[in-house]
Amino acid sequence: MSFDPENLRIGVIGLGYVGLPLAVEFGRVYPTVGFDINEARVSELVAGKDSTLEASAEELAAATELSYTSDPQDLAACNFYVVTVPTPIGDGNRPLLTPLRDASRTIGAVLKQGDIVVYESTVYPGATEEYCVPILEKVSGLKLNEGFFVGYSPERINPGDKEHRLPSILKVTSGSTPEVADYVDDVYRSIITAGTHKASSIKVAEAAKVIENTQRDVNIALVNELAMIFERVGIDTEEVLEAAGTKWNFLPFRPGLVGGHCIGIDPYYLTYKAQQLGYNPEMILAGRRINDNMSEYVAQRIIKLMLANGQQPLTARVLVLGLAFKENCPDVRNTKVVDIVSELKSYGTSVDVHDPWVSAEDARAVCGMSLQEQPEKGSYDVVVLAVAHQQFRDMGADGIKSYGKDGAVIYDVKYLLPPDASSGRL
Repeated sequence: MSFDPENLRIGVIGLGYVGLPLAVEFGRVYPTVGFDINEARVSELVAGKDSTLEASAEELAAATELSYTSDPQDLAACNFYVVTVPTPIGDGNRPLLTPLRDASRTIGAVLKQGDIVVYESTVYPGATEEYCVPILEKVSGLKLNEGFFVGYSPERINPGDKEHRLPSILKVTSGSTPEVADYVDDVYRSIITAGTHKASSIKVAEAAKVIENTQRDVNIALVNELAMIFERVGIDTEEVLEAAGTKWNFLPFRPGLVGGHCIGIDPYYLTYKAQQLGYNPEMILAGRRINDNMSEYVAQRIIKLMLANGQQPLTARVLVLGLAFKENCPDVRNTKVVDIVSELKSYGTSVDVHDPWVSAEDARAVCGMSLQEQPEKGSYDVVVLAVAHQQFRDMGADGIKSYGKDGAVIYDVKYLLPPDASSGRL
């Protein structure tokens, strides 16, 4: 099997934060069909707009070989399929593979002799061959490595990051046979300027992806735990980390909220597989527990600061700046800011949320809350800086504090303000 760019027809299944940038890059070079079950999403892309803000109108227009559809039959002419659907968790933090199942069924219905299916969605090691392949075989009637082939190339998209874009991030690739691995690698290398790393097997590539975010999760959990210890000691965590950071091999992690669709989710795919094999991954799960409880810790710290300041939670007004799971991004999936708001409200506190990046529709549909478009200056007893959006950075300490009344509590989750400009920080 040799790479033949002239006959390559690509289908990208799932046009979210991962799939759209990939489809756009492929669509600059090869005939590409971008498929999504969300008709509204397809319509906005056809109109040259991307609500995720990952692709500009100019970038969409430059993908002259890219078309969009919600009709599975439009994928029938493709011979190289890439699955980029979300892989969330369900009850008990167990992998929820429904989107992966549905995407595999969609492809299986149009799969032809010699086609290749590459999965990019984060999964546990073994999922592609143990879970996805049987679905493809059943629906298509073809057999793996006889009628069709598969590969795995983990996504490394960083939403909101305009510096590290798809072409400039090294890509891990793999395939179900050595020849297919070479072919998959060639396809990706044709659009990835940073180059590729060909793994020896699909399981290795799957494992590499899931530990990238697991490693970050555990490291953030460590500094989150340190922050809770140092708060009790009565010293500033940032000062401690800056001092420790003068050693050449100290890792520059900072405490914070761990939400979104990657770091807060991916470790559960690995722990699920480990537990299936009879091993209890204690460190990974301990890190997950710490990070999942940080929102509650932050809210309780704010309540304590309010009481120390003579403010009663039942009569106080709180403004939370930021709802997205990370800065300069409209994505609110699994945002931990929601948990801060919920915990504060459990004390009877009135809470408004303002986020210039998040749409009112997403805030209602995903988070079940309304946004305050223009918070009134000087009207809040507490201001919580929860997300480091550029707009909030540009406001500076005086701008942030202007939302509060005289003597308001200012709590800085993201270390954006100088130490003397806030009442407390994580």
